[in-house]
Amino acid sequence: MANRMILNETSYFGAGSISCIVDEIKARAFQKILVVTDPDLIRFQVSTKVTNLLEQAGIAYEVYSKIKANPTIQNIQEGVAAFKAAGADAIVAIGGGSAMDTAKGVAIIVANPEYADVVSLEGAVATKNKCIPIIAVPTTAGTAAEVTINYVVTDVEKNRKFVCVDPHDIPVVAVIDADMMSSMPKGLTAATGMDALTHAIEGYITKGAWEMTDMMHLKAIEIISRSLRGAVAGTPEGREGMALGQYVAGMGFSNVGLGIVHSMAHPLGAVYDTPHGVANAIILPTVMAYNAEATGEKYREIARAMGVKGVDEMTQEEYRQAAIDAVKQLSADVGIPANLKDIVKAEDIPFLAQSAMDDACRPGNPKDPTLEDIIALYESLM
Repeated sequence: MANRMILNETSYFGAGSISCIVDEIKARAFQKILVVTDPDLIRFQVSTKVTNLLEQAGIAYEVYSKIKANPTIQNIQEGVAAFKAAGADAIVAIGGGSAMDTAKGVAIIVANPEYADVVSLEGAVATKNKCIPIIAVPTTAGTAAEVTINYVVTDVEKNRKFVCVDPHDIPVVAVIDADMMSSMPKGLTAATGMDALTHAIEGYITKGAWEMTDMMHLKAIEIISRSLRGAVAGTPEGREGMALGQYVAGMGFSNVGLGIVHSMAHPLGAVYDTPHGVANAIILPTVMAYNAEATGEKYREIARAMGVKGVDEMTQEEYRQAAIDAVKQLSADVGIPANLKDIVKAEDIPFLAQSAMDDACRPGNPKDPTLEDIIALYESLM
């Protein structure tokens, strides 16, 4: 069996690194940029930090910003039309997962117009052409879309989210500048941070995990665990740590997949517009308990990475519980709700469970769930 690793070509890290965007655009001889961002980032002048650089350098650009928090098929199709109307040859995506996922869908369809319906991109689709070049500038520390081969789209008509997995969609340049994340409110910092932790933990225990991705995921768990509380409090060290930790997690899970935490979280975003990180954070400890018997000694290393002392003296049952408890404590410390009772309607659970079973992340789970298992997990979170 061959283990595949795909990463983006170039990444920049550190405060002020957005200045490198101009150099990259000029070096790659891009003539006109479509800036893909969301309305709030324009309103709060976050994306302006990048567009000001483009203006000062005399780089032509237009903006597409009609993006919802959970980007839709229509958002992507409108973005394709905006790209063509602008006569652009590259994209600068500024934002969280919504902007970067939209940019990926747009860039793939422009290069592969046979997928213009968007829906046909669901799953692991073998597109022929590499996407239009994307420079990705995350403004949240969670999704790691700047370094992954995945993006998620909401099908409004069918009330579901679907995952697209395509090596051709990865940005050519990622700029991870914690200054671009400094305006995130506490709630969003907490939610996106727990999303990053979920990526690291699910990536570490997924069926496809191997030594190289284990290395990435354990380091990501360590960085996120020591940084998230500070990031929520607004410390520069916490922000810097989360910017790096979420990226390292993305390097890993993009190449080995995730599990049913994400499968169960995706329908909550589609049906209730629940922030993805909040859904993941609520579901994660319960699914960790469900998966524990299929994880060998891995929970000991999760507990260790999260700062739990004395794990080597613990029994298997003890260190598994210690890992779950550490996740619960971190989630509580940053203000994430403990359950789904204020989000999920009981009558929706059969639909949510079937959506989770159909989700592209489900096969990667270390333990194969039945539909009844998923229903029971949702019910236990009520």
